[in-house]
Amino acid sequence: MATFKIGYFVGSLATGSINRILSKALIKLAPDSLEFTEIPIKDLPLYSWDYDADYPQEGRALKQAIEASDGILFVSPEYNRSIPGALKNAIDWGSRPWGQNSFARKPTGIVGASPGGIGTAVMQSSMRSVLSFLDAPQLNAPEAYITFTPEVFGEDGEVRNESTADFLRHYMEEYAGFVERVLAASAPGHIGDREVDYSRK
Repeated sequence: MATFKIGYFVGSLATGSINRILSKALIKLAPDSLEFTEIPIKDLPLYSWDYDADYPQEGRALKQAIEASDGILFVSPEYNRSIPGALKNAIDWGSRPWGQNSFARKPTGIVGASPGGIGTAVMQSSMRSVLSFLDAPQLNAPEAYITFTPEVFGEDGEVRNESTADFLRHYMEEYAGFVERVLAASAPGHIGDREVDYSRK
């Protein structure tokens, strides 16, 4: 069985982030074919194109981590009906300098937890628009808008509700299959690969 390296972002910087707890649950429930590495974002300066000529070490490390990943998973809260600033800043770093977009063709998944019933739906909608522009294929279904309660989620990632665990396990299985399909479709010889001369066909 092939193994895929998944880099994941936690969109909250809070020590007690419920989305960090959710990320632990997702990793526990994921298929063995996925290996996870968190891509940290808290030490990034605010992006400016002034940095483009000489990226700082934090920006270079972020881009290297994205590029070393087969797929990217975003686990994030919703702030003011949109993407948290720290996460959006990290995405801006990863997509620049212009023409060096590290997210291009990386299969992505978006999951989020909230104490409320809306479960980060509006944030995820905003993320889909951004990822579409960045040419990052997205798992569109199933969607995962998680209402977080401490009774269901343990701090170590334990999920105490069977139906919730089943749903999250299903989501990660679908994401694993999606990663495999996207990478197969992105193999050399497909439309869009620079090294293939289609003028002769």
